[in-house]
Amino acid sequence: MVSASLDTLDDGAMADETTTADAVAAALAVVPPQQFTAERAAAAAKATGDLAKLIKALRKPAVAAWAVNLLVRDGQLGKAVELSSALREAQDEVDAKALMQLGRQRRELVTSLARRAGELVRERGGNLSASAQEAVASTINAAVMDERAAAAVLTGRLVKPLEAGDLDEVDLREYVAGSLDAAAPSAPASRDDLAARRARKAAEAAEREAERAATEAERDLARIEAERTKAREQADLLHERLEDLRAQMQRAMADADGPMRRSTISTRNTRSQHPGSRRRRRKRSTRVLRSRTEDAC
Repeated sequence: MVSASLDTLDDGAMADETTTADAVAAALAVVPPQQFTAERAAAAAKATGDLAKLIKALRKPAVAAWAVNLLVRDGQLGKAVELSSALREAQDEVDAKALMQLGRQRRELVTSLARRAGELVRERGGNLSASAQEAVASTINAAVMDERAAAAVLTGRLVKPLEAGDLDEVDLREYVAGSLDAAAPSAPASRDDLAARRARKAAEAAEREAERAATEAERDLARIEAERTKAREQADLLHERLEDLRAQMQRAMADADGPMRRSTISTRNTRSQHPGSRRRRRKRSTRVLRSRTEDAC
């Protein structure tokens, strides 16, 4: 019961009506809508004076705002706030690549958180219509895109859904139950802070580029070594093949030389044994002898 939260506050806390009213507003903000009026009345009955008036004046959250308050109570919006800071930093530095990546993360995160809000509502017996689901997503998106919207949402006391856009002229007191102190945006970063962030980002980018170049060089070296090893293996294979071919050629020449030599000897023997050859040799011998006899005379 929300009224029980008043019993846990000491007299010192009760003296600060605004703080107490904010605590009651935060407790009421996560009460199912159909129970809100009764819980608010019970809490106001526990209080007195101005505090009772502040509690009675607390507005009932819209269903979409209630779902977002459940997300805050569940601790689900921390990533959205972190992403919001990263988006602002990227915008300050005009980092197009980071903005594109963060934009994709933002859409995924908004979808995931809106789905989780629907689950939290169903766990409490409620249900989100399509329009309420869209309003939840729009509010989460606004918290990611705008620092003031994020601060308002993180109070956990939202009564109306927000829309992303130019919220500078929007009076957030219309969207938050209780005081607005917790929704005050942090001071803008100074020029020195921006310069320091940019220097850090530049150093990180240079480091990433150096790592990328080193990794690429290692890959190129590994590729060259692999190609050289492959070429050496192919050269060894070609050398072995050449030696095999030379050996085969020498064996073929040796095998062919024997029959040729035997054929030549056989041809000579055949000629020498032919009758015509013997007669020609005898005639040549007779002529030579006759010539020598005539010379002697």
